[in-house]
Order: sequence, then C-alpha cells, then structure tokens
Amino acid sequence: MSTKVHPTAIVHPESTLEDDVELGPYAVVGARVHLGRGTRLSSHAIVEGPTRLGEGNVLFPFAVVGSVAQDKRHAGAPGTLEVGDFNVFREHVTIHRGTSGRATRIGHHNLFMAGAHAAHDTVLGSHIVLANGVQLAGHSWVDDYATFGGLSGLAQFVHVGESAFVAAGAMCERNVPPFVVVQGDRARIRALNKVGLQRRGLPDSDITALSKAYAAIFGTSRPRAQAIADLPDDLRSNPWVARLLAALS
Repeated sequence: MSTKVHPTAIVHPESTLEDDVELGPYAVVGARVHLGRGTRLSSHAIVEGPTRLGEGNVLFPFAVVGSVAQDKRHAGAPGTLEVGDFNVFREHVTIHRGTSGRATRIGHHNLFMAGAHAAHDTVLGSHIVLANGVQLAGHSWVDDYATFGGLSGLAQFVHVGESAFVAAGAMCERNVPPFVVVQGDRARIRALNKVGLQRRGLPDSDITALSKAYAAIFGTSRPRAQAIADLPDDLRSNPWVARLLAALS
C-alpha cells in the first residue's frame, strides 16, 4: 500500500500522511494535520490543522474539516480537532476546531450527510447519523447511536443521549434523554425510539422494559421525580432502564 496524491493536491510540509491515504484533485491538507491509514479526500476537500484523523475516514467534495471556530471571543492558543476512525463527511460538511486550547472530538463510524455542521468544542460519540443540513452549535454533546433528521439543530451546551432520535426540523434548546424521539420547534419528547433500539440490536425484553419505563415517566402528568421514585424494582433492575434513570438524575 502507498499514499496517492493527485498532482494538483496541496499538502503542507508540516502534515503527516500514513500509508494508503488518497488525495484527489485540488484537495488541501494544511499544517499540523495527521491523516490516518486509508483516509481519502475527494476533489476539493479540505482539512486544516491542528487536526488528527484516524483510519479510513472519507471526505467528499467541498467538505471542510478543521477550520477555526466561528467564535467572536476566540483568542489565545488554537483549538484542535480529534476524529476517530471510519467516519464519512459528505459534500459541504463543515467541522470546526475547538476554542483556545480546547478540542472538538468525534468518535468512530459516524455519517455526516451533505451540509451538516458541527461547531467548536462539540463532542460526538460513535455510530451517529446527521442527515442533510443538521446544525450542532458550540459545546453540544451527542452520545452513541443518536440519529438526526434533516435540518434539525441543537443550541449551545445541549446534550443528546444515546439512541435518541431528533426528528427532521426539530430545534432542541433542552437536553434530550436517551432512547426517545423528540420533534418540533421547540423540540419536545414524543415517543420511545423503538426503531432505533431494534436497529441497535436490543432484545425485545429490554425494549419492553424501556417502553414501560417511558410510559410511567413521560406518559403521565405527575411530576417526573415522583414518577421515577415510584418505578417498580423489576424495571429498575433492567440495565437499559438504569441507563435512562441515570441520565435523568
């Protein structure tokens, strides 16, 4: 295996390319960029540094990864971007570095569809899907297996829990618990994300337990704290229900 760099690509001398990296026509690799084994930049894709990409990442045309933060207060040491393995950044995706010595962090096996944006200091887990035009504001935090419908968005410092589904067009200004569907402007909890849980491979028994817990906690007009306190022990003992309760505590 060897690195393939198109004659029109631009590679800064302070960058590092591992084996089997491929750079297409007019791709740009800036200073202090590390591209892991098997990473591929299509034509006109750009990576700016300080940025580190792991193995097998793919950038489609006009994706821009590692740009400086869009923050008027940004000053001091440059922030960084840390990306794991096997992520896909489709056309016109933009990912910004952290601010003033902080890092934007992205895990593994994520899909950023066309026009999606993750701002400075965001933290994303793994197996996340952002559909076209999704906008994540600075300092937002997304856990594993979350899915976003097109044109949805998060406000600053919002946390989306694991296996949550943010419906198309939803505008989230509050934290989103794990395992639920949120929809609307402003987004509100609508249902348990059964489809997402099935696709993740949860057994029916665990989905049933989560359904019962969801109905008891969110399907009532009682105060949430009281509804949680009254959950029966057989539900509390389920590990997935325990994860939901921990996120709500």
